[in-house]
Amino acid sequence: MAKLLIVDDEFRIREIIKKYAEFEGHTCVEAKDGMDAIDKASHEDFDLIIMDVMMPELDGFSACREIRKHSSTPIIILSARGEEYDRIHGFELGIDDYVVKPFSPKELMMRVSAVIKRSKGTAQEKDIFTYEGLCVDFSGRIVTIDGERVEMTPKEYDLFFYMVKNKGIALTREKLIRKVWGYDFFGDDRTLDTHIKLLRKSLQRYSTLIVTLRGVGYRFEAE
Repeated sequence: MAKLLIVDDEFRIREIIKKYAEFEGHTCVEAKDGMDAIDKASHEDFDLIIMDVMMPELDGFSACREIRKHSSTPIIILSARGEEYDRIHGFELGIDDYVVKPFSPKELMMRVSAVIKRSKGTAQEKDIFTYEGLCVDFSGRIVTIDGERVEMTPKEYDLFFYMVKNKGIALTREKLIRKVWGYDFFGDDRTLDTHIKLLRKSLQRYSTLIVTLRGVGYRFEAE
């Protein structure tokens, strides 16, 4: 099974997560704050990190930013704040899921399984798509605009690649969530909306290629 890093300044929260994770067969390592998490993540390999936001010494978002400099390990954020701004900030940092406290330990474990499954099962496509100054290299997972590489989060890449592969086709919200996040996704439509906003921001002047279909979903248009 998986090796998890559980990061929370509350011992009780760490123990609850650890109890349910070990019941699922996972092994767990604990960290009491962001600095502790960075240290452990730099010395050990983990399949997934569960990170609280509000912690002493260094908050979860700052810890994620540092970890992302050298690791693509999937990260699930735990937070008492569920505002869109916080979700967007987390996804911009490259997290894989955002869980609002108080949470169900059983649901958290299902999210853990879903994120790990997606991270290990992502298949790479093999060809290149170009439109004016926009270039998408599926096999290399690289997007460039006018020769300059565009940095995206892993899930932004997955969503964008799927939309480009299905350009000109109306994609319902349900289909996008199912195809990009999987049948076992336990989030909601706000996760898709947040990633669309991030994706449009990353695409700069090509953001208009992603068209909103009111009441349906989205379509990528590039003739």
